[in-house]
Amino acid sequence: MLGKLFGRSAERPAHSHALPPRKQKHGTYALRALGDARVLALVEAADAGDWSAVKAALAPFDLGREQAVLGQLTDVDGLEEWIVRAAEEDKDDKELRATALLISGARHVAWGWEARTSARAVDVGREQWQTFYERLRIAEEHLLEAAELRPGWVTPWRHLLTSGRGMSVDDSAQEARLAAGLRRDPLNLDIHLEWVSHLQPRWGGEPGQALEFARKAFAAAPDGHRLGCVIAMAHIEEWVESDDRECLQQPRIRAELREAAERSILHHAYERRLGWQGDYNIFAMALSLAGSSTASNVFRELEGVITEWPWTFMSDPEKAYARFRKAF
Repeated sequence: MLGKLFGRSAERPAHSHALPPRKQKHGTYALRALGDARVLALVEAADAGDWSAVKAALAPFDLGREQAVLGQLTDVDGLEEWIVRAAEEDKDDKELRATALLISGARHVAWGWEARTSARAVDVGREQWQTFYERLRIAEEHLLEAAELRPGWVTPWRHLLTSGRGMSVDDSAQEARLAAGLRRDPLNLDIHLEWVSHLQPRWGGEPGQALEFARKAFAAAPDGHRLGCVIAMAHIEEWVESDDRECLQQPRIRAELREAAERSILHHAYERRLGWQGDYNIFAMALSLAGSSTASNVFRELEGVITEWPWTFMSDPEKAYARFRKAF
């Protein structure tokens, strides 16, 4: 089971850093620390407020390019209270200071959204908005400095797109941030997914814009590239925006999602890197909402592993995952 879970055939030994899954209700397994003991050590060090241990645990990773690993730190409560002091301690070390500022910026973005909540804008109170904007202001300051210190990094730009969306930064500035990210990594999935969100009508976009962007982006990607997830996410976002819960159950949509899956995550050239289960979960949800039988192939490979995103769009993520998994 672990061989499949971490993208290796049954004949090969399990990865030496693989974490054993924790079975939950409905027969699902929440992916913990990307399923990797090294990432778990990093998260635990951050949770303990131990900067020295964090620096040691970061050795195998490059947070400036590995969004999946950076994302594991954004939900660590209290991280924002000490990470800036850590940056000050290492102000003479350009790389360490940039790393601390990047972590702080990404955390402040997530922390800001915690204050805002997922409620509709009209339902967010004045104090919530004030807290939201203050946290995002700090995030922008730290992320921009991190980007200046490490010009080759792409992850600061991904989070600047998120903070910019929350602060209603004008379109020209957001487009400049998108361009900056894509210059550093033209096929970066996280940058593309963030722009798909930016183009949604609830954020001022026009219907159909996101899907058009997704199609153009994936058309330029080689076979087996994870960028196919941008097609799946664009359709999920359409479902979120629609009042019709069956809006994706159309033959043309099922065909597009099936073809995208077969040319990306189900293609023999797809590389199962750290956090690959997130890619599969995006397709699992999209294919399920479309009523595509291809969902069975995706769920089979996941073997019950569920990631938080994108199932947070469901009122009961684990129950929805289990229901779809059983249906296909």
